[in-house]
Amino acid sequence: MTQVRGRVWRDGELVATDFPLADLDTHLADPATLTWLDLYDPEDEVLAQLAAELGLDRHAVEDAVAPRERPKATRHASHTFLTCYAATLVDGAQGLPAMAIGRVSAFVMPRGLITIRLARGAEVDMDEVIERWQGSGLLGYGAGALVHGLLDVLVDGHFEAVQAMDDSLEELEDLLFSDTVRTREIQVRVFALRKALVSLRRVVLPMREVVAGVMRQRLIGDWGRSRELDGEFTDLYDHVLRAAEWSESLRDMVTSVFETNLSLQDARLNTIMKKLASWGAIIAVPTAVTGWFGQNVPYWGFSSEWGLWQSVVLIVIGTIGLYWLFRRNDWL
Repeated sequence: MTQVRGRVWRDGELVATDFPLADLDTHLADPATLTWLDLYDPEDEVLAQLAAELGLDRHAVEDAVAPRERPKATRHASHTFLTCYAATLVDGAQGLPAMAIGRVSAFVMPRGLITIRLARGAEVDMDEVIERWQGSGLLGYGAGALVHGLLDVLVDGHFEAVQAMDDSLEELEDLLFSDTVRTREIQVRVFALRKALVSLRRVVLPMREVVAGVMRQRLIGDWGRSRELDGEFTDLYDHVLRAAEWSESLRDMVTSVFETNLSLQDARLNTIMKKLASWGAIIAVPTAVTGWFGQNVPYWGFSSEWGLWQSVVLIVIGTIGLYWLFRRNDWL
């Protein structure tokens, strides 16, 4: 069932909310208003009617509902089409970190913005976008302000996801060097973080191309030429670059944690082998002495009390001497 939401602003002031879909073309035709319409999980008939009334490109309409579309910004004859993703780090199965991905597509027109969200995946919170629009003070500059507010919220979400992954990596580093050995837990968490990071990078890295494309198209289109928005989009692009660079460093950190965990396992194995070899050598001393004195032929001290004490002294001296030698060389 298609869910419809909408807002209409005049000179930056809200004048209408949640209007019927039939009134969309009337609001878009008014040069003094700025219109936003949101369709959540739209039916095919609704999209077909909307495309016919507004002259939307057929390929763009297909991309708006097709699965696994990459983030992009493409210009068509009467509009610009955007596909972007929101990302949030959540607790997945067994409390492991996982990336929740939500998708929003948009048709940018001279005096309006139409967003389409699907029920598949995580839901993009449009209430936060509306608050960003209302608090920005930029709605008087046209549809470019709506595009900036939408992208700004998505990029801020990318930053929060990257920050959450950074915090998870720091916790994993503390676990890595803790006194208690948790090899399996570390391996499972590293794998989960690597998987989440792959999903995050698929969302964050293409945003550089998307924002750069929007910055170019708003200058040649008729929906965002206002020079007052230049600084806003430049700042947005800077945030996108920082998020992309931060995700690159996270990939190096995850790889470093994975390799460090393997190195620590090898070091622990070497330590265990040294201890086992040392204790084996120590145990060999009494074994050799008792074996020697247990022969079935007479020996020095045979059948006498001092022969017993002789074997005891050899065992004590041999074991203590080897223990001291191994401790001195840090084998024990």
